[in-house]
Order: sequence, then C-alpha cells, then structure tokens
Amino acid sequence: MKEPKKCIIVDDEPAAHYVLANYIKQNPQLELVFQGYNGIEAMDYLRENKVDLMFLDINMPEISGMELLKILPIHPKTILTTAYSEFALESYDYGVIDYLLKPIYFPRFLKAIERFFSTEIIKAEPEEAAVNSISVKIDGYLIDIELDQLLYAQSFGNYVKLHTIKRTYLASITTTELEKCLPEKNFMRIHKSYIVAIDKIDDSDKDFVVIKKEKLPIGITYKRELSDRLKK
Repeated sequence: MKEPKKCIIVDDEPAAHYVLANYIKQNPQLELVFQGYNGIEAMDYLRENKVDLMFLDINMPEISGMELLKILPIHPKTILTTAYSEFALESYDYGVIDYLLKPIYFPRFLKAIERFFSTEIIKAEPEEAAVNSISVKIDGYLIDIELDQLLYAQSFGNYVKLHTIKRTYLASITTTELEKCLPEKNFMRIHKSYIVAIDKIDDSDKDFVVIKKEKLPIGITYKRELSDRLKK
C-alpha cells in the first residue's frame, strides 16, 4: 500500500475540525498531520513541512483563506470549506480542487477526495511553479509586488523596505519570512539585513554591491556564495 497523503486542516471553528478529522480518519489513504486555527499558523507550518492536501476555511480572522492562497507562492492542493458559496468561482483561480459547503456531508467529502486523487494520477507539474509576484501586507492591505520590479529588500525591525524600480514600500513581514517567499534562483540574501535581485546588481566589489547607485553591504558569511553566483 502506498504511503497516505499528508493533509492539514486550517479552520477557526473547532466543530469543523472535529468533522473533518473524523472523515479523514475513515480514509486510510489520508493522514492528518496538522490542525491550524488561523492563516498564520498554517503559513508557519507550511514553511517547514511538505503537505499534499489542505482543507482550508475561507472566513477566518486576520487572514482569510483566499488571502492565504494569494500570499503563499506555492501551496498544497486545496479543498476549500465554507458556509458561504459566493467565493466558489474566484476560488478556482487559485487552483483549488473542490469547494465544500458547510455542513459537510460524508458522501460529498468522499467525492472531493476522489477528485484530489484523480489529479494526483494525471498530474504533470514542474517541480517548482514559476513565481512572478508576491503579496505582502502594506498599511493593512495586501499589495501584489511584481518580482521583476523588485530591486532589493532591506530589514527594518519587524518590517521590510521593498525597493522597487518605481517606489519603496514598507511591508509588514520579516526579512526571514520574505526570503522564503522569493525564488532562490533570482534572489539572494547578501547580509542579515539585505536581500537582492541578482540580475539587478550593477556592480560589486569584495564588500559591497551596487544597485541603482545604492551601495549595499555584503556580510562576510555570504561573500563566497555571492561571488560564485555572479560568475555564472
């Protein structure tokens, strides 16, 4: 028998956890590995763990299910769970497999699971999906930042200054969190306080890189890797 698919539940309602966890336990092809009660808990878990399937509620405090899908550059295959149907059409823009209306009945749950396994059989996805933009919270609103416009990011306490070609944003995110959202082939941390777009570097020496006339320091632990990458 193949290993069961790892799945998580993200929902702020304990009753929803009880129902879904019970349904999952009745399916030996699924393994419940995490239960989160808000989007932040889900983000923290997904940064460190590989998951095959996410049961995600839409209406949650702080970050809604739709906002979470928008923030995550790469997310597990997702089945949305909600008491409301108005987001059904929009949800499929994010590659959502199915949309379960609460209260969720077992036969309908099984149908969604069969749909998930059918996508597993026919999938032909690249190992890593292309990431063209990231969504960050700025002044309480989610803003999309096009990655080809991003020059460098600068740590600013619990915030990050995002320097783009046109302007600078102050985003509610840490440098470490941002680094995990950026594609490694295009961006690199060069200092504990700076992440740069490799192709936006205009000049460099052993201690600094220059981007749009701004001199950014290179931390000693990053010098060799940066040198190797600039030679490619």
